[in-house]
Amino acid sequence: MGQTDQDISASMVNMNKQVTIAGFYMDETEITNNKYRQFIEAIKQDSLDVLGEEYVMTELYPDTTVWVRDFTYHMGDPLLEYYYTHPAFDDYPVVGVDWFAAKYFCNWRTKYRNATREERGDAADPNFRLPSEAEWEYAARGGREGATYPWGGPYLRNTKGCMLANFKPGRGDYVSDGYAYTSEVGSFFPNDFGLYDMAGNVAEWCDDAYMEASVPVVWDLNPTNPDDNEPRKVVRGGSWKDIAYFLETGTRNFEYQDSARSYIGFRCSMIQIGMGTNRKLN
Repeated sequence: MGQTDQDISASMVNMNKQVTIAGFYMDETEITNNKYRQFIEAIKQDSLDVLGEEYVMTELYPDTTVWVRDFTYHMGDPLLEYYYTHPAFDDYPVVGVDWFAAKYFCNWRTKYRNATREERGDAADPNFRLPSEAEWEYAARGGREGATYPWGGPYLRNTKGCMLANFKPGRGDYVSDGYAYTSEVGSFFPNDFGLYDMAGNVAEWCDDAYMEASVPVVWDLNPTNPDDNEPRKVVRGGSWKDIAYFLETGTRNFEYQDSARSYIGFRCSMIQIGMGTNRKLN
């Protein structure tokens, strides 16, 4: 783990460290508006009396006002009105969801999936959850040790000159990659693990609390920092509004756990049952 290029902010929060990560699964793409709407509709139908309409609409329902609040002098009204609700944005990543709502989605998804498996007489799957920061970075690298970006090389265009992620290429330039805001998930090439948008499009919540000294403090086997008293939570991957530095696999960032943004989404992970092995058997 750790930075693979110059630490331009001189933050010294992500020095290099070798760690071991146990086997896990991760969603190929970020959670989309369509998938999140399925969650909200199920909660309204099954749990509204228990949770209360105010909790559902203020804590779980995406905050669409982020498109207006996040940026000054920005005409975000069309996105406020249409981004989450209109079918044209079904396959775009959900945004305006804070860390708590992302974790609630993971819990609901676990119950929903395992209820179906129970009906078929199958064993329950492990819980869906937000990935740890170490898992996220391992997944983003796609098996390429020391890779600056998920696709490997240090460049942001391929040999044909096409952009490899959705981000902000230059001052005032948001559209050179083909999209002014977010893009449909899976619009760019996946990394070698088959994961899409591990750099750009929307940044992603991780389960870890943010700590500047986490690299030398946490253990080197399945490292994580579950501090409920720390309101800052790790955010990784950079977004459609970020410069290339934030897309690097080794760049650390954070947001407050109760803050919803127009540029932060999430994806789920799940442990692999069984210890796994790297041994080659004859």
